[in-house]
Amino acid sequence: MSPIMYERLWEAFLDTLVMVGASGLIALVAGIPLAVLLVLTSPGGVLEAPRFNRIAGGLVNAFRATPFIVLLVALIPLTRLITGTTIGIWAAVVPLSISATPFFARIAEVSLREVEHGLIEAAQAMGCRRWHIVRHVLLPEALPGIIGGFTITLVSMIGASAMAGAVGAGGLGDLAIRYGYQRFDTTVMIAVIVVLIALVSVVQFAGDWWVRRLRAR
Repeated sequence: MSPIMYERLWEAFLDTLVMVGASGLIALVAGIPLAVLLVLTSPGGVLEAPRFNRIAGGLVNAFRATPFIVLLVALIPLTRLITGTTIGIWAAVVPLSISATPFFARIAEVSLREVEHGLIEAAQAMGCRRWHIVRHVLLPEALPGIIGGFTITLVSMIGASAMAGAVGAGGLGDLAIRYGYQRFDTTVMIAVIVVLIALVSVVQFAGDWWVRRLRAR
């Protein structure tokens, strides 16, 4: 590849990092409270509310069942309203976040449900408030599973960000489509694939390392 193409590859890599990083942060901040609500309001939960739980669970399932490329197109009006544009990396953050949040929330919910109920009952017997139970029992006990689930979410978002590049979102996907596919440049396509594999490997390794360290404590 030419020096110019190397520069474009580097810029596309940074764009992908920004897209995935910003969307991942939003999914983390929104997904954990959503997962906690789904667990607390479930039958037998600390804040049992079956109707709310069914509605929230239905909405989460609806977004999870929608393919990302369909969601990307369906959210164009909302994307334009929030960012003022439908192209570029910040426009991609909106559908990426909305797609990743329910996905991560369900994974985090599974980890929270695996916390032994006896620990929650012991905390209640000690007079702990609901917020204290969440903060000092549920989240610490489920943290390794949550981190592992967030790692899976980030890996999925890297693939989704490449898909978003096909519709002008920028990043590695956009580079692969415009210069690899449309211009029949196999070298660019291979370079993008190698970078994506390396990025996914680094994210997965970091996540697995963090989970092992938490479980060792």
